[in-house]
Amino acid sequence: MDLFEYQGKQYFARYGIPVSQGGVADTVSEAVAVAEKIGYPVVVKAQVQVGGRGKAGGVKLAADRFEVELHASNILGLDIKGHVVKRLWVEHATDIAAEYYASFTLDRAAKLHLAMVSAEGGVEIEQVAEENPGAIARRHINPLDGLPIEEARALVTEAGLDEAARDEAARILVDLYRCYVEGDADLVEINPLVLTTDNRVHALDAKVTLDDDAAFRHPEWEEFAGIGEIDERERLAHEKGLNYIGLDGTVGIIANGAGLAMSTLDVVNQVGGSAANFLDIGGGANADVMANALEVINTDEKVEAILVNIFGGIVRCDEVARGILTALDRVELSSPIVLRLDGTNATEARQIIAGASSEKVISEPTMLSAARRAVELAESRSGGGK
Repeated sequence: MDLFEYQGKQYFARYGIPVSQGGVADTVSEAVAVAEKIGYPVVVKAQVQVGGRGKAGGVKLAADRFEVELHASNILGLDIKGHVVKRLWVEHATDIAAEYYASFTLDRAAKLHLAMVSAEGGVEIEQVAEENPGAIARRHINPLDGLPIEEARALVTEAGLDEAARDEAARILVDLYRCYVEGDADLVEINPLVLTTDNRVHALDAKVTLDDDAAFRHPEWEEFAGIGEIDERERLAHEKGLNYIGLDGTVGIIANGAGLAMSTLDVVNQVGGSAANFLDIGGGANADVMANALEVINTDEKVEAILVNIFGGIVRCDEVARGILTALDRVELSSPIVLRLDGTNATEARQIIAGASSEKVISEPTMLSAARRAVELAESRSGGGK
């Protein structure tokens, strides 16, 4: 569950992390009321779960009531990368001396928590990693040991934060780690963490992703229900018990196993395409599972081709082939399927597909050739229309 900025800041505040004073507004008059209460100048910020708000005109400084009314009117209803602004966060403006970055997440490969801190905040961490990877201090944290203040201090020092910010930043890191662990989050990120002109440190932004599997421990999370932006594809997938994440590309992806699904996304990208989703059907690929998966992908109007990549280990490829053909009788697809089957009974599976009358299914022998074919189909269809 991804929280909006204002929800993330409210979550941070529960763990003693300092944030800017502010309030939520759904209307222009509410925005003015918040501004009048906290005092000018204020910043009016669009609440959407997507980056680039500032460049899109979704973050504006207001010195008085007139400017709050102007900016709130312009931002409410604004479309930012397909996300329509329905709510604002109005906070007291901050005089910034320096901007930093801090986050905690799980490094699944290392099976440890990962802390990242940088003196280069205010920009996407991916950009920093690409342009200046040495600017990011990384530290794996054993959950049995936690993050003592000494380790937090060493981390901010290694990251090169200004001396005036280090003590307070270290304390915030300890609290942020506690928020991450005790708050059952998959990700907590502050970008930027700022040093003010009067040498205070606080979170100017908040990104929090909560672990849905921990919801039973947090009845208070009910307050977040119905507020977040719901991806219709992800809602439908969740109802059908599928592991699905929506993306913005044109090639729909179905694979059995998270690792194979990620590899498929990478190969599609390598051959010049873009994935429309991550969809892992796990160990089951019967007709019901395949029909559900195809139905979810079929709801995505951007999808121009579907790449089904199955490696038969425990699951038999011939059963997968029959499942796909049966599913085609139940789901009227708007895009062709490129199918790669390998592993147990793969030869029999290809014979089953070859003997089928459906023109919607194209078989390819390797993942690379299947990805290339799917990308070619997607590009030709997007150019000429469906």
